[in-house]
Amino acid sequence: MSSLLVDEKPMLILPSLAVKVGLNEAVLIQQIHYWLVKSRHVKEGRKWIYNTYKDWKKQMPFWSHATIGRTIRSLEEMGFLMSANFNASKMDKTKWYTIDYEKIAELEASLGIEHRISQVEEMTITDGNPVDDNVQHPIPETTTETTTEKKDIPYAEVIEYLNSQTHTAYRTGSKKTKKLIRARWLEGFSLDDFKKVIDLKAEEWLHDPYWRKFLRPETLFGTRFESYLNQKPLGKLLREEDFNLDD
Repeated sequence: MSSLLVDEKPMLILPSLAVKVGLNEAVLIQQIHYWLVKSRHVKEGRKWIYNTYKDWKKQMPFWSHATIGRTIRSLEEMGFLMSANFNASKMDKTKWYTIDYEKIAELEASLGIEHRISQVEEMTITDGNPVDDNVQHPIPETTTETTTEKKDIPYAEVIEYLNSQTHTAYRTGSKKTKKLIRARWLEGFSLDDFKKVIDLKAEEWLHDPYWRKFLRPETLFGTRFESYLNQKPLGKLLREEDFNLDD
């Protein structure tokens, strides 16, 4: 039997995914998902992996660096792949990647495929999560400015508003939730911005049996916060009583 057809572990892709996003994109996002399942690096409520183009080429030697770059940018533009830089050194340009599983679920819905929650999506983050040994964390400053900054962040107001609008009971003292709020606050977002995102997503997801579970801090206040903030309201849904059927 041919040595090209045995012994080597194959890469698997779904034809339906390749049709919708492209063959190269389907190969790469499946590979990223594989490594996300194994990843121990948790940032802002999500699992992440990091690789340079050179590292990706070692896994997919049949592609050039240019092809890898184009494929990553394509997935980012379609919204299926999210990237960030969590490196302590500004000189380190290694990109971190994660999959937007909510976007994947939307694609599945459009194809009439039942969404199965993956191991990555079911991940529960606790205060005892493993830290990233490969990233050096900066020494926290203890200046008056930093102390005042932390004091002024309206953690409780944001969480209490979320609970009131989504009928939940998230704790105002949760370190995980406060970390997400602080990250968005330091990016320049305001209390009104948090309330707007909560209102928009509650209107969209609260009465949907599948999507309502995403009305949680790690989804709302994560890396898609600005995208949610700029989302257009759904508008009023017309009901039967809005019409006079006797006319």
